[in-house]
Amino acid sequence: MTATPDPKQNQWKTLDKDLNRLEILEQATAIIGRPSVAIGVSLLFIVICGVAAASFAGYGSGTVIITAAAVFGAYMALNIGANDVANNMGPAVGANALTMGGALLIAAIFETAGSLIAGGDVVSTISGGIVSPDAVADPDTFIWAMMAALIASALWLNLATWFGAPVSTTHAIVGGVMGAGIAAAGFGAVDWGKMGQIAASWVISPILGGLVAAAFLAFIKAYVNDVPDKITAARRWVPLLIGIMAGAFSAYLIAKGLKKVVDVSLNHAVLAGLAIGVVTFMVMRPVVRRQSEGMENRKRSLKKLFAVPLIASAALLSFAHGANDVANAVGPLAAIVHAVEDAGTADKVTIPLWVMLIGAFGISFGLMLFGPKLIRMVGQEITKLNPVRAYCVALSAAITVIVASAMGLPVSSTHIAVGGVFGVGFYREWHAERRARQLNLQKGKPVPAEERGRRKLVRRAHVVGIGAAWVITVPLTAGLSAVLFLVLNALFQA
Repeated sequence: MTATPDPKQNQWKTLDKDLNRLEILEQATAIIGRPSVAIGVSLLFIVICGVAAASFAGYGSGTVIITAAAVFGAYMALNIGANDVANNMGPAVGANALTMGGALLIAAIFETAGSLIAGGDVVSTISGGIVSPDAVADPDTFIWAMMAALIASALWLNLATWFGAPVSTTHAIVGGVMGAGIAAAGFGAVDWGKMGQIAASWVISPILGGLVAAAFLAFIKAYVNDVPDKITAARRWVPLLIGIMAGAFSAYLIAKGLKKVVDVSLNHAVLAGLAIGVVTFMVMRPVVRRQSEGMENRKRSLKKLFAVPLIASAALLSFAHGANDVANAVGPLAAIVHAVEDAGTADKVTIPLWVMLIGAFGISFGLMLFGPKLIRMVGQEITKLNPVRAYCVALSAAITVIVASAMGLPVSSTHIAVGGVFGVGFYREWHAERRARQLNLQKGKPVPAEERGRRKLVRRAHVVGIGAAWVITVPLTAGLSAVLFLVLNALFQA
């Protein structure tokens, strides 16, 4: 005898299916709506920046120009946050030491602090060091050159972020300033000595970042990971590594941050950093000892000891990035404000506080709204990271950015951080290949080509793609900026 279907049971099944469809529809709507919300918030921020700039500029002939420059400066800052900050937090997120939400929050706080506390020196390099206002006789011409550079670099960054390419924002703005300067006053308007230093730093910084990261990883593997008593080795060396990080960042913060309050020489800052590093080493020895109690003598156990230092290094790297890359957003804006308000003077470009605020908060908003995509790419898609490897990348990138920022050179944090990731990955490949070769030599067998291919730990497609993006950025933004300058100059000089 066949059982009669229960109408109520069928009714509940149908209702459950309908509710599931509604839930899926709501989730899809929320996902689709996020870009719209992000774009809306971005537009609101840009409008607020324009209104604020107009109020600070007052009522005068240059108000419209300053307002327009502030709008494009805010747009540029948003794109920097979306594209470039991934380099700071990508390793920590890829190593699962931080969630995406925690990474975004920490990066936003420290990016803003770095921009406001220590960003002035590099802003001066961008705004007046590449193309000097004195090299362009007409102040209006200089203004349109800086405006063209700002627009060109921002448009390229927006397009690159949309394609998912972690290009260098420093490359973009320097290329834009150079192209507009050449179009405005010829090749003689560009300080080629400064450009040579900047170009050299672009080559040196990724190589140095990769070598330093690989050296730290090699040290950890040799003296901690690959020794019989890993816990005892960790108790000896991990506090030293944390002390090195604390000392380096302390020296930088004292030299860059406190000089606005107290004049501190570089030598005194280094000595203070050394003292803080030693104190941190002494404090962390009992802390690491307590953390390591009861741990198994395995490599996996050691990763826990690097989680908190990794978070700290990523936060401090965000501070250094804010200090270095705020120049890319507000350097041309500062030059425009200087040219409008102090036309005809040859004084050094000064950085108004409201200009720095636009750069600082714009980078943070861009990070929060559009940053996760490239954070995942840098942290997870180039090579596999764990807390130890990510700590080496972050510490290497931090040291390199700090040195460059202290020297006033606008190096590419993208090159440094990605170079560190590549350095860690290629070192792991070399180390694995070396061990396999030793084992096969002992067995009297060569390493098969197929087996060697399987040991590739860095995705070569990313090496080629990122390298191509680095190469094309400067000429593309320079050409676009030159064209924009000619159009703006023709429109407003007519």
